[in-house]
Amino acid sequence: MDFAIIMALLPALFWGSVGLVSTKMGGSAAQQTLGMSAGALIFGLITMFGYVIPNGFYMGTEVWVVGLLSGLVWAMGMAFQFLLFKQMGVSLGVPLSTAGQIIMNALLAATLLGEWTSAAMWLVGIISIGLVVTGAIFISKPDKSAAEPSKIDSKSIFYLIMSTVGFMLYFVFPNFLAKVGYVSEEVRSAGNGLNYMTAIVGPQAIGQVIGALIIAVFVLKEGKTMFAKPTAKNLVTGLVWALGNIFMFASAANPHVGQTIATTLSQLCIVVGTFGGIYILGEKKSSTQMKAIIIGTILVVIGAMIIGNIHSFA
Repeated sequence: MDFAIIMALLPALFWGSVGLVSTKMGGSAAQQTLGMSAGALIFGLITMFGYVIPNGFYMGTEVWVVGLLSGLVWAMGMAFQFLLFKQMGVSLGVPLSTAGQIIMNALLAATLLGEWTSAAMWLVGIISIGLVVTGAIFISKPDKSAAEPSKIDSKSIFYLIMSTVGFMLYFVFPNFLAKVGYVSEEVRSAGNGLNYMTAIVGPQAIGQVIGALIIAVFVLKEGKTMFAKPTAKNLVTGLVWALGNIFMFASAANPHVGQTIATTLSQLCIVVGTFGGIYILGEKKSSTQMKAIIIGTILVVIGAMIIGNIHSFA
């Protein structure tokens, strides 16, 4: 059991390190997104040809459509998150981005997917979202006495919204398209849902690369520089992200952990990203900001854990 929990904590370590690794690897947002998606593609293809196909998991047209769509919007979320990191730093960008994803995914689960089925669940859910929002306010609170001005401006808010929307759609597409009947219940529920979620990893990785290319050329206008050295270096970033993805699936499939606990523990990536940005990347914070960041991080983690285990609380 102890080993199972340690393995379930690894996604938080790897996903929380994505901003740190990409910053160390350098490059523009387009180069980072393309390099990362290429690294994720390596693992996606290994998963598909080394595990999914040999085990006879269903790989019909709808699985490919779901995977490609979620990969495309992931690329959008990732590109704008890298722009966000460059605008406000990793230590601020990671917790605000994570908080936004927690809130939007919870609201979509409650409304679009209909997963909050009682008044008690809505009450607990609203309280937990309130904790996350309060935590995000603490984290983003500027220090008026600090020498550096606040990095939160209209541009960073736009990047935050766009990245949140991209990641939100990336998470919701597989379940939503099953909910509306595009993916049959038989396909969705095979192997307690893990066969379906694992089967889309390969198509998803292909969609990530296609999305990254589209964004690099048409949105960020970096067609001439997207295959430079930093892109190759950010293959490492993609491998780090993909390792988190694999450990997430493995933990969700482990009967001693399960999907709810695995998803909840993965939200601890906020701790790695926030404090890694401060202590590894050397992003400066005043003592007042550090206190607010610590309080805010604790509130976000508590709120995320309640949302992740909402069936136990209500």
